[in-house]
Amino acid sequence: MQNYIRKRAVRIAHHILQTSNTVRQTAEVFGISKSTVHTVLIIGVDCIGCSNIWLKG
Repeated sequence: MQNYIRKRAVRIAHHILQTSNTVRQTAEVFGISKSTVHTVLIIGVDCIGCSNIWLKG
């Protein structure tokens, strides 16, 4: 996985966990579509570091 995708997934996951925002709200904050939020998180689940974030939630 590309490093920028990994970083984006971690930033989005961290944001959702910290704010409890919905996918729609998160998409607005990051200026991306809801489907992009879903895709980034689905891809990001396999990245190193994401597992740590998911476990803390």
